[in-house]
Amino acid sequence: MDRFSSSMTRNRKLPPLGALRAFEAAARHLSFRRAADELAVTPTAISHQIRLLEDVLGLALFTRQVRQVALTEAGERLYPILRDGFDMFDRALADLVPAPRRAAVTLTATIQFTARRLLPALGSFRERFPDFDLRLHSSNEPVDLAAGLADVAVRYGSGPFDGLVGRPLFSERFGPLCSPKLGVSGPQDLMRATLLHVEWRQPANASDWRRWARLAGMDGLAVDDGPRFSSDDHALQAAVAGHGVAIGSLILARPEIEAGLLVHPFGPVIEGESYHMLATPANMACADVRAVCAWLVESVAGFAADEHPLPAT
Repeated sequence: MDRFSSSMTRNRKLPPLGALRAFEAAARHLSFRRAADELAVTPTAISHQIRLLEDVLGLALFTRQVRQVALTEAGERLYPILRDGFDMFDRALADLVPAPRRAAVTLTATIQFTARRLLPALGSFRERFPDFDLRLHSSNEPVDLAAGLADVAVRYGSGPFDGLVGRPLFSERFGPLCSPKLGVSGPQDLMRATLLHVEWRQPANASDWRRWARLAGMDGLAVDDGPRFSSDDHALQAAVAGHGVAIGSLILARPEIEAGLLVHPFGPVIEGESYHMLATPANMACADVRAVCAWLVESVAGFAADEHPLPAT
């Protein structure tokens, strides 16, 4: 005899499962109506199921009164047995069936965009999608979306972005940024100031001091002198600390500007490229990816100072 069989199980005769479920729910609520709501049936169906169970057992399980029911002695004995049995079934099935995997989408962006735009917006994401995991990947090197290394990307530039679909989010703007403690109030003050530099990955399109000086008509500015940083954020931190004047993003530096840690004392402003939200066509067809994209558009809407999100393409 194997472990799943016995003389008891072969001769087991049980009432219909639907009748037992109806009785357990009605006994727990002491209400046919609430039991019906729980099991998504009508109160009449609950009453019929319990009548069937009483006929099978040959016992009255409820005393029926006006707008209320009460358990009989037989019902009082049967209820905890069924309650505990259904609880055991539920626990056993939960142990057998793996928990559903949480939805997860990987979003990649530049280090500065991740730190200054995505991390502050994570609270709104958790409120909107409490059962959803967003995985942030920050890198200044483009990630191969077609290879599945990420699901959605925010990239800066004019493109083309071959094989990808999406939309521009907002245009970037750059200008001089420094601590108000430096007392820099006009372009001529830059002649005595330390200039902070960021090593751009694409020097031809750099929004740097050389480009700014051409716009400002300041041919005598020593645009190559001063400390150099591989990270935009490090250059801004140095500016906050009063170590010099940086050409930085007027949009992503908004928190420091609004807090009075940095000032944008004068122009001109360098009009930069746009940040784009991008994905492969296959990923964009996924509902989870589209949900992240919708949140991303909302989270940057109105973020860019004096800018509006660009129309979809």
